[in-house]
Amino acid sequence: MNLEIKAVHFDLPQDYRELIEKKIQKIDFAQDMIVDLLFTVTKEKDYAIDAQLNFRWGTSHHIKVNDFNLRDGIEKLIDKIDAKVSKEKEKIKQH
Repeated sequence: MNLEIKAVHFDLPQDYRELIEKKIQKIDFAQDMIVDLLFTVTKEKDYAIDAQLNFRWGTSHHIKVNDFNLRDGIEKLIDKIDAKVSKEKEKIKQH
């Protein structure tokens, strides 16, 4: 799984990069299913945190969270990613 973290309009501190990498371990069960996981953190009035998931079988999902607290936004996004990956895994098992 390729992980790319990008910040727009600010420099993302190293501890937040490490937090994202640590939280991504929550979806290690799907590491062989995900080809790319692209994070984009944009700072405006609040933080817009986007994730682009590209699965091995060609499916792609875009997940977005807005939050004034960056740490809380990352937590929410990881939870949404976990739910999306679990749902996608169930779809594949059914076929």
